[in-house]
Amino acid sequence: MSFESLGLLPELLRAIADEGYTEPSPIQLKAIPPVLARHDIMGCAQTGTGKTAGFALPILHMLAPHQNTSPSPARHSIRALILTPTRELAAQVEESVRTYGKYLALRSTVVYGGVDINPQIKALREGVEILVATPGRLLDHVQQKTVNLTRVEILVLDEADRMLDMGFMPDIKRIIALLPAERQNLMFSATFSEEIKRLANQILRSPISVEVARRNAPADLVTHQMYEVDADRKRALLTHLIKTRDMKQVLVFVRTKRDANRLMRELVRDGVAASAIHSDRTQGERTQALEDFKQGTVSVLVATDIAARGLDIELLPFVINYELPYAAEDYIHRIGRTGRAGSTGEAISLVCADEHRMLDDIERELKRKLERLPLPELVAGAKKSGHGEGRHAAPRHASSHSTSHKPAHKPVHGKPHPRPAAAPLPGGFDFSKPYEVKPAETTTVDASASRASHAGARAKRPTAALLGGMAKKS
Repeated sequence: MSFESLGLLPELLRAIADEGYTEPSPIQLKAIPPVLARHDIMGCAQTGTGKTAGFALPILHMLAPHQNTSPSPARHSIRALILTPTRELAAQVEESVRTYGKYLALRSTVVYGGVDINPQIKALREGVEILVATPGRLLDHVQQKTVNLTRVEILVLDEADRMLDMGFMPDIKRIIALLPAERQNLMFSATFSEEIKRLANQILRSPISVEVARRNAPADLVTHQMYEVDADRKRALLTHLIKTRDMKQVLVFVRTKRDANRLMRELVRDGVAASAIHSDRTQGERTQALEDFKQGTVSVLVATDIAARGLDIELLPFVINYELPYAAEDYIHRIGRTGRAGSTGEAISLVCADEHRMLDDIERELKRKLERLPLPELVAGAKKSGHGEGRHAAPRHASSHSTSHKPAHKPVHGKPHPRPAAAPLPGGFDFSKPYEVKPAETTTVDASASRASHAGARAKRPTAALLGGMAKKS
C-alpha cells in the first residue's frame, strides 16, 4: 500500500517523496487512518518503526489551513501538543514535523530545559500551531504565562512508558488539567505494561489499540552476545573489540554519568575517538556529541540510560553494554537503538561476576540465553598472567606478616639489590625506588592544591534526524 492510498494531502505526499520514502511502515498503516478519523489511539510499537510519522502526518493533515476550524487562525494558537520525555526526542520529533510540513502554512516549535528560555518565549509569542515539549520546561512556560493551551485539539504522549519511568506523571496531570476537555488523545509506548494500561484508561476515551510487535519484544534482527570478563579487564576488552573489528559506530552504555566521563577519557587515551552523552551535559554539548557520532567524527558514543530512548541513529550496527542495567527492561530499551527499520545489529554485553543476577533477569525477559563468546586471547592471557588494569588493580607486595628483620634481597657491594619494577600507585608513589625514613622530617600536603587538581580533572568536556521505519527507494 502507498501513502497516496491513505488519503494524505498532496503537500504531505510531496514532502514524503522528497525524503525518498515510498511505502508506509506497519505502524503508519495502522495508525494514520484512525487518527484521521479523530479516534483516540493507544499505539504500541518497537522503536525505529516510524511511529513519529504515524502521528505527525495525520496531525499535519488535520491542521492544514484549508481544513482549519480554529476561530482565530491568524493568531496561530497552539492546536497540537506533543509531550516527550527527553530533549533529544523532542528535538527529533519537531524536526520531523517541520520536514513533513514544509509545504504547509503551519508553524511548529520545540521547548525543553537545559537551554536559554528566551528564544523559546519569542517563538511562542510569534505563534505556533504545533508545540513539541518536555513536561518540565512546558510548565516553566505555563508559570511565566508565555504559553496558552486553551485551544489544544490534539494531545500526543510519546514514549509514555519512559515518562512514567522518569516520574513525569505529576507534571503530565498538571498539563492535562490545563487542556480543553474535548480533544483527541494519542498515546504511544514501546511497551504495554499494566501501568501504561492504567494511564491509558485515565486519559484516552474509547481508544483504538494499534500494536505492530509482540509486547515487550526486543528487535528480532538483533543478535545478543556476551563475554564473561573481570571488571578490571572490561576496558581492555572494549578497546580490543573496537579496534580489531573496526567498529566505526558503536553506542556504549554505562550506568552513571561519572562512569561515562571516565570511560570516554580512557578510550581517548587508548586511541579511540569517543564522546559522551548524559544529563550533566548542556543541551548544546549533547546535541554536538550526537551529531559528531552520526557524522562519524567520533566512532564511540558513551551514554547513560538517558540515551536508551528517543535517540534515532540510522543503521546503528553495534550496541555494547559495558555495564548491565539494573532493570531487565532497560536492556530492551538500550538494544532497541540497533536493529531498526529492517537493518541488522549486534548487542554485546560485558558481564563481570557481580552482574550475574542482572544477566539472569535479562535472559528471562528475552526468553533466551545470550550467546557466550570466548575471551580474545589478548584479554584472557592478561587475566591468567595476573596483570590487572583499571581502578581495581594494584601491585602485589610482600606479606606484612613476616617476622624476619633480614633484608628481602642480599646486598650487592653494600647496596640493596634493585627491586623489581612496579607501576606507580595512584598519587605518584613509586615502589621501584628506595625509600629512606627521615625521623626529623615530616611531609605536608597542600589540601587546597589537591582539591583544585581534582576539580580540574572533573572538568566537563564538550559532548536529530527523522525517525525511520519507512521503506526507501532502491
